[in-house]
Amino acid sequence: MFKLVSELLDNPTKHLSMLYNFRTMEEKLLEFEDRIKRGEFIEADDWMPEEYRKQLIRLIKMHANSELMGALPEGEWIPKAPSIKRKLQLVSKVQDEVGHAQMIYSVVEDLSGISREEMLEELISGKAKFHNVFHYPAENWADVAIIAWLVDGAALVTQGALTQCSYGPYARIMKRICWEESVHLKYGEELVLELASGTKKQKEMLQDALNRWWFPIMHFFGPPDEESPNTQIAMKWKIKIKTNDELRQEYLKRYVPLIKEIGLEIPDPDLHYDEKTGKWITGDLHWDEFKRILNNDGPKTKARLLLREHYYKKTSIIRELLA
Repeated sequence: MFKLVSELLDNPTKHLSMLYNFRTMEEKLLEFEDRIKRGEFIEADDWMPEEYRKQLIRLIKMHANSELMGALPEGEWIPKAPSIKRKLQLVSKVQDEVGHAQMIYSVVEDLSGISREEMLEELISGKAKFHNVFHYPAENWADVAIIAWLVDGAALVTQGALTQCSYGPYARIMKRICWEESVHLKYGEELVLELASGTKKQKEMLQDALNRWWFPIMHFFGPPDEESPNTQIAMKWKIKIKTNDELRQEYLKRYVPLIKEIGLEIPDPDLHYDEKTGKWITGDLHWDEFKRILNNDGPKTKARLLLREHYYKKTSIIRELLA
C-alpha cells in the first residue's frame, strides 16, 4: 500500500490515466454525453462510442464523396462557359469543391484509419454513396446557375448547421467551407439574375432548369424524419443539430420568396404556406426516385463514376511519386 501511494505521488499523471482507463463503459458513456451536453467538442483522440464513430464516418465520408463528385456537373461547362469571366469564375468554384473534398477526406482518415485511396476506390466502384443532386445532368448554362444558387444554397443550409457538430475537427473545417460556399452562392445569384432579366429564351431556359432541379433539391436534405433511421441518434449526440425536415423548412422559408420575386414558378402546384403552423406544405416529393438515386441509379451516375475512375487511374503515377 505504501509503495502504491509513493508511486502515485511520484507520477500522479500516469496513475490517474490508468484509473481513467479502468472506468466502466457506462461511466465513459455518461461522461461523453455530459461533455456533449456542455457544448464541448469531441476530438479525434478522445474516447467515443463506436456507434458515434460509425455515424460520423457515414456522414462525413458521404460529404467528402459529394464534394468530389459535385465538381463534375459544373466542370463539364468550363469549356462551354459564355465568357472568359464566367470561365474563370467556374474554374475557381470547381477548384474549391475539390479542395473541400480533400479536407473532408482528411477528417475521415483521422477518424476511421481508412486511407484516402481506399475511399476513392470504394467511390469509383459504386460501393460508396454521394449526394443525390450530383447524379443528374447539367443540360445547359441555366443548370449551372441553378446549381450555384439553389443547390449550393441547400448545401449552405445543411453545412451551416454542421458548424455546430459535436465532433470538433469536422465542425472547424465546416466554418471555412461555409465561407467559401457563401462566395459560390453570390456567384450563383449573379448568374440567375442575369438570365432572369435577359431574353425570353433565357428566362424559359432558367424556368426549365428550375423545373428539373426542384425535386432533387427537396431530396437533398434527406427523407422525412420518420423515415430516417439515423436521425434520432445523430440528434442525441449533436452530430446534427437539425433534422432533415427542419432543414428543408429552413430552406423553403429562405428561398421560396426569392424564387418568386425574380418571376420563376416553383414546379410544385401544391406548395403553400400554412399560417397556423408557420410551415411550408409540399405536394408529392417523389421519394421513390430519391431511393433509386441513392442506390447509384441516376441518369448520370455511371458516366460520372467512369469519368472519376478514368482520372483516378490516369493520375496514379503522381500518387506513386508523392508516396
